[in-house]
Amino acid sequence: MVVTPTMTRSTAARLKISTENMVHSTTALGSRPGYAGAPPAGRNVPNERTGTITSLQRVAFVCAATVLAATTSFATAAGASGSRAPLPFRGHGSIGQAYVTGAPPGVRLTVVTAAGATVGSGVVDRLGSLIVRDLQAGPGYRFEEGTGPGARRTGAFRVLSTSSTPSASWYSSQHLHAGLNYVRMRDGILLAATVRLPPGKTLADGPFPTVIEYSGYNVAGPHNLIDALEGQASTSDPLLPDTSTVVGSVVAPLLGFVTVSVQMRGTGCSGGAFDLFGLPSDYDGYDAVQTVGAQPWVLNHKVGMVGISFSGFSQLVVAGTDPPDLAAIAPLSPTDDLYSTGYPGGIYNDGFAASWVAQRVSDARPAPGGGQPWARAEIATGDTTCLANQRLHLQAQALDSLISPNLGRTPALFNPRSPTVWASHINVPVFMVGALEDEQVGPQWPALITALHGDKNVYVTMLNGTHTDSLGPDTISRWLEFLDLYVADRVPTASPTLDALAPTLYSSLTGGAASAPVPAVRFTTEPSVTAAKAAYGAQDPRVRVLFDNGGGTLGPGALQPTYEAGFSAWPPAGNVVHYGLGPDGTLQTGTRRASSTASFHPNPAVRPADDLPASANAWAAQPPYNWTTVPPANGIAFETPAFASATTIVGPASLNLMLRSTAPVTDLQVTVTEVRPGAAQEEYVTSGFLRSSDRTLSAASTVLDPVPTFLTADRRNLPQGRFTLVRIPVDPIAHTFRSGTRLRIVLSAPGGDRPSWTFDTPATHGAVVDTVSLGGPHGSSLVVNEVSGVVPSSAMPACGALRGEPCRASAPLGNQG
Repeated sequence: MVVTPTMTRSTAARLKISTENMVHSTTALGSRPGYAGAPPAGRNVPNERTGTITSLQRVAFVCAATVLAATTSFATAAGASGSRAPLPFRGHGSIGQAYVTGAPPGVRLTVVTAAGATVGSGVVDRLGSLIVRDLQAGPGYRFEEGTGPGARRTGAFRVLSTSSTPSASWYSSQHLHAGLNYVRMRDGILLAATVRLPPGKTLADGPFPTVIEYSGYNVAGPHNLIDALEGQASTSDPLLPDTSTVVGSVVAPLLGFVTVSVQMRGTGCSGGAFDLFGLPSDYDGYDAVQTVGAQPWVLNHKVGMVGISFSGFSQLVVAGTDPPDLAAIAPLSPTDDLYSTGYPGGIYNDGFAASWVAQRVSDARPAPGGGQPWARAEIATGDTTCLANQRLHLQAQALDSLISPNLGRTPALFNPRSPTVWASHINVPVFMVGALEDEQVGPQWPALITALHGDKNVYVTMLNGTHTDSLGPDTISRWLEFLDLYVADRVPTASPTLDALAPTLYSSLTGGAASAPVPAVRFTTEPSVTAAKAAYGAQDPRVRVLFDNGGGTLGPGALQPTYEAGFSAWPPAGNVVHYGLGPDGTLQTGTRRASSTASFHPNPAVRPADDLPASANAWAAQPPYNWTTVPPANGIAFETPAFASATTIVGPASLNLMLRSTAPVTDLQVTVTEVRPGAAQEEYVTSGFLRSSDRTLSAASTVLDPVPTFLTADRRNLPQGRFTLVRIPVDPIAHTFRSGTRLRIVLSAPGGDRPSWTFDTPATHGAVVDTVSLGGPHGSSLVVNEVSGVVPSSAMPACGALRGEPCRASAPLGNQG
């Protein structure tokens, strides 16, 4: 591929990304609970809708509001206010919403339909703004103040629907330049968007292959992160984008792509109110794609989307809105659903999920008094548009409706925000990578593969590892091939820049872990793009699994898978095996006629809540895990006989328990491990979680994949004194159990298995007794998918060498005689 000045290895050596800055506070791919600057999990965040601003700030807001009020939007329709006195501000419509700015603080306004029916109301905040949500689309809405003959009202406006799409000429009328821009959305809101060029290029050198990175982190900070990382500018500059945006702000431009870094509404210098993947934000992505695609410097007037984590799963939502100018997406380290990360098994994740949401609340506050540091710095430079855009920030959707204890999964609330729901509508090519021990978003993301069943051009890679391992050497060159083929629409070209960049990038992220060489870019000799795409599709399976990442010759924890397998579907075709839970902790195939039971006292207090110190780098080669054993009285364990030959399990799994408890509701965790031969050690493979009251399953469930509804209306207490079927979803497994090893499961209270997931599990004080029925007509079983044809590397890695898979002593539990 054509690249601007080739980056030398000496230049690459100067690229240093400090892992201490890679936290969610403002610079992060992810964080752990307790990071500096974030409210502690569980502590209330101050409500900024009341309080004061300085007179200087008020003057600035009023001046900025005057400027912005002169603009028009797609959503605002001029109209006479009728016989009632007009209000001195305008009403505007958004998707399912109505909003005002520039109104007197403290005034109560109502929203009325064209027929005069009141459909919502609220009090104007201290910045003069109000949003009323959950409105039906249609014309003739107004805001009113007061009642009776003295009531005043705004002109009429239209509340938009998801199909209220502007014309092509509306998008092409906006002209973007290099650096920071403000892009108008269909409802009049302005989003900050920074155009980042390949080094040494100007827009006049175009057209360029172009990608969008869309995020609520600081993605649009207008200064150049490449310069800072090369030592040509200060890394403490608040106007730099977060290092969490390295894929779009650094990697893509260095490889010859223009990146447009789009700041999600209600964050940074973008206008509007933050609502984590609410419909206006979802369709902002649509509008951003169409506006960027209309620019004369965009190659073929088609754009792709790139990014990791937040700017990874945002792609799935945007692609689901089906913007015509979107060519392809390449999400890295996504999640499948906000509920699955926030409530694993229906249990509130008061670790990572709670801290992440607390930071989103902090980021959504209005600058300059709060919000993201780059917005404060930008306002200090005199950017009145950024200042004016803060006016609606106090109207952010209360995120405790999405992430707080004991919530069920309300479809009307979570479905519009679900990457899995949106993925079922995607029809553009998708390149997706994730780790099966991702300590942040979690390992349940392969549910997205099932949702993408209608899309024929899907290329997924999964591997053992951590949140950043999706960027690893065995995937990054294929990522570039994909972008060349499906975004640039060109035959892939070798990239010396990528070869030079990758090792330093990986070392910086992991604190010095070794990494395998980046494989050469393929298909460079194909005679045409059509031929190259055909070869790509023929060689790359729909699902690619990289095994034993960290177990190669470069040393424990290196970014180095040692073997791989490809599959045409998820889960792959295989042999569905039922392992019965038996007496004395056995786990065997076949029917057991004799019945017995095993009991334990679930107690979350007997182990640490997580398995890694808060100050540790989970992405390091050998993190200092503290993965403790379960005390004998507080869990039960079952294990297979030693495998006679290598046995590979790929896919989701189900632990089908016949369960009885002395409590009406009990929280359960199943831990899957590999017990090593000849040594009392076991290696972590995966986990599964369930609150027993959430055992009602949806129609999407299969023998391998129980899918609870998580509906509040479906919650059920356990029947007193009787055994009941409880199916625990076990997160996807992609692991080869070599000859001589044993598969083990441990059943206990949740906690202690993950670096940053902790659980809001009620204290039991050891008084609860959970009992599992074994054998007979009402036995319990583990159901897994064993696949054939996978040939593992000959050497079994040392226990604890694999990335994301800690090692601990294997101690028998009370039921293992």
